[in-house]
Amino acid sequence: MKDKKKLVLTINREYGSGGRIVGKRLSQELGINFYDEEILRLTAEKSAVGEQYFRLADEKAGNNLLYRIVSGMKPSMGTPSIGDRLTTPENLFKFQSAVIRQLAAEESCIIVGRAADYILYQEEDLEGLIRIFVYADDVRRVERVMEVDCIDEVRAKKRIKKIDKERKDFYFYFTGEDWQNVKNYDLPINTTNFDLDETVELIKEYIRLKGYEL
Repeated sequence: MKDKKKLVLTINREYGSGGRIVGKRLSQELGINFYDEEILRLTAEKSAVGEQYFRLADEKAGNNLLYRIVSGMKPSMGTPSIGDRLTTPENLFKFQSAVIRQLAAEESCIIVGRAADYILYQEEDLEGLIRIFVYADDVRRVERVMEVDCIDEVRAKKRIKKIDKERKDFYFYFTGEDWQNVKNYDLPINTTNFDLDETVELIKEYIRLKGYEL
């Protein structure tokens, strides 16, 4: 990427929509870092909490989802605790949020999932944030999951339902927002009738329209 302006892309994605693959290809073509599961390792290193705790909690709601639905409450994204509540879902989220904010402050990058769009949108002085949501119809997603995960149609449908629910519950638990509400994103993309290379080109064109020279 020739332009030196900060560019931070966040990508939320329905399972089977191709969002992660699109993010990876964009990072290669734009020459900026790509963070998905790498966030877990970085957070473990910076927090001194075992990586397995972050993996177990990765994009999953905490233990009080029903209470949060009823009460409308959501946890603070303040400073993590180093006391008895070190490995609670809320505290792990705070550690992870701090790492996401640090990455976005220091470099142009692409961050997949983990409510990064919401976390960074709260940062008033962050420049170059573009929030992307990638989705597709059920038939196309099942086809992609069968192909990529090498499983049959029944298992593909179950996997999509399970992972989408985990992501939706996680997002609501920690943000109070609807993960699939396209109004929360700058660029929602339906990949039903796009291949992934076309999706990459579409995002790059949007970035150009935002004033970046690629």
